[in-house]
Amino acid sequence: MTDIGWLDATAQAERLKSGEISPTELLEGAIERIERLNPELNAVIHPLFELARKTAAGTLPDGPFKGVPFLLKDFQAELEGTPFSEGTDLSGDYRSPADQLITKRFKDAGFVICGKTNTPEFAILPTTEPRRFGASHNPWDTTRTTGGSSGGAAAAVAAGLVPVAHANDGGGSIRIPASCCGLVGLKPTRGRVSQAPLYGDAMAGLVCEHVVTRSVRDTAAVLDAISAPVPGEPYYAPPIRGASFLASCAKTPDPLRIGIITSAPTDVEVHPDCVRATEDAGALCESLGHRVEPVDMGVDGDTFTAHFINVWAAGNAWIMGDWEERLDRTATEEDVEPLTWALVGIGRALNGGQYLKSVQELQRIARTMAAVFEDIDVLLTPTLGEPPVELGSFDSPADNPLAGLFRAASFVPFTPPFNVSGQPAVSLPLHWNDAGLPIGVQFAGRYGDEETLISLSAQLEQARPWADRRPPVHA
Repeated sequence: MTDIGWLDATAQAERLKSGEISPTELLEGAIERIERLNPELNAVIHPLFELARKTAAGTLPDGPFKGVPFLLKDFQAELEGTPFSEGTDLSGDYRSPADQLITKRFKDAGFVICGKTNTPEFAILPTTEPRRFGASHNPWDTTRTTGGSSGGAAAAVAAGLVPVAHANDGGGSIRIPASCCGLVGLKPTRGRVSQAPLYGDAMAGLVCEHVVTRSVRDTAAVLDAISAPVPGEPYYAPPIRGASFLASCAKTPDPLRIGIITSAPTDVEVHPDCVRATEDAGALCESLGHRVEPVDMGVDGDTFTAHFINVWAAGNAWIMGDWEERLDRTATEEDVEPLTWALVGIGRALNGGQYLKSVQELQRIARTMAAVFEDIDVLLTPTLGEPPVELGSFDSPADNPLAGLFRAASFVPFTPPFNVSGQPAVSLPLHWNDAGLPIGVQFAGRYGDEETLISLSAQLEQARPWADRRPPVHA
């Protein structure tokens, strides 16, 4: 069971299909691993074991991952009748009245949902340390952050509790924890995965849905399963060129023009480990026949940061309002963390003109970024500005509740631009530093071109495999 538990989701599905193991047996192995390791990791905050047992013993949809255990992030992806918290005390004992479409698609793919994972309050910070549920711990070093906001999901997959888990990304929340925990984390193109029926373009199109995985083929196959367009969407991603995203894994990419950036657009200092990882990844790409050369993103960091924070603050004011509507009451300062209250206050203080000005300026920046890709196929950057930092690094003093948010800006200078542009971007675990911590590198592609990223990622995975790496805390 331990060996089967460490297979990726595609391999587990193959064992299930062959009859080597049953969905119930595979689920019980995942439950045993969660019960044994979660006290140390605090990755799963809402176990759903009895519901999962009933699902596994019943008639499962004949999807590509029929019978594979799976975890939902406790943010946006609702599951009917189960706790839904979004990391906040405000939500109380709220339970979801219906499934979100993304949840239905995971279920239709055959996944057996066995729990929900930890996330920071309202998914604000790039670390998973909510006041309500406590910190998730990185299985590579339990004193370090898992990243955020999909930190519980990443800790669970990295430690081998399940092979794949739901994640979403509004400023890097798939790629950040993938980097911190040594996983594959692809943020798809804007509009590729629907947020129906409750949401259209959450946070002005910043947010998108997908998963964190241990293999490129799992990332590709899950994207195939969840990415069918829905009528009435505010955005539609371009149709894929090939038969499927999974098929891209088997296609060796033609020689690519890869731009490389190691300095942050916001001019914060980038840790030498992150620079080294990126340069090393560039050298690996060159050894595979690709051309790598320095480029400039053309983004003014100060302008970007100011307008991104406006949209981010307005988005969190919207989340607060959404909860107030669900609960039919007005939130108070005691209901949420000080940083959240301060950020929501900024969002509520913006007028409509200021908000739309920031949306317009970010759209202008997106066009500038798109122009860079007229001369390159892929852009390579560090995923993060630093290796996984110690837990507590984003805490704010009482007299400065926004300090943690500005500390976060130096940690994540490379991921938010691609939420703004809507371009696909993936963090790959190609490097570990001398302290044994994973250091991800980010590859971004043209709008709608996940296929090139997946093809390149699969080539790099084959050239420098990471599947055998296991953290100190693992199943």
